[in-house]
Amino acid sequence: MGFRLVSHAATGLAAVMSLPVNPARDHAPTVTLTSDAAQHPRVFAAAFNSGDPRALAAVYETGAVFAPRPGTAVTGADLRAANAAFQSLGVPITVRTRHAYVAGDLALLVVDWVLDGPGADGRPVHLEGTATDVARRGGDGLWRYVIDNPFGTAR
Repeated sequence: MGFRLVSHAATGLAAVMSLPVNPARDHAPTVTLTSDAAQHPRVFAAAFNSGDPRALAAVYETGAVFAPRPGTAVTGADLRAANAAFQSLGVPITVRTRHAYVAGDLALLVVDWVLDGPGADGRPVHLEGTATDVARRGGDGLWRYVIDNPFGTAR
């Protein structure tokens, strides 16, 4: 189960259950993480656009937090389900890193993003925002999201 976009507002998105399970995707995720914090949003976009939920999960640390709409934070299986809801829209994401502030093994990433085009059901989809995200460099030298807040400071 998952979500399909019905409508959206500037402060979030309304959804209904309907993501089918795809057993053909039971393979290792195909995502290449980066050692450059400023490039991590592009890694996220490539994983998102792959349509593979496992590839998308690989760009997050275990225990990461995702805010699928302002005022809501999810982790674990709920994080994966919320990301699957966005992927199920069937629209690729484009990202532009506006700022990358790095302090040791932590990075604050400010990222403009857009989902725009016909959705999986043929209806137009347009979502956009400026994310405020936190990533951490792991012991392997590669960056992963710790906090993914796609709507930034929206209400």
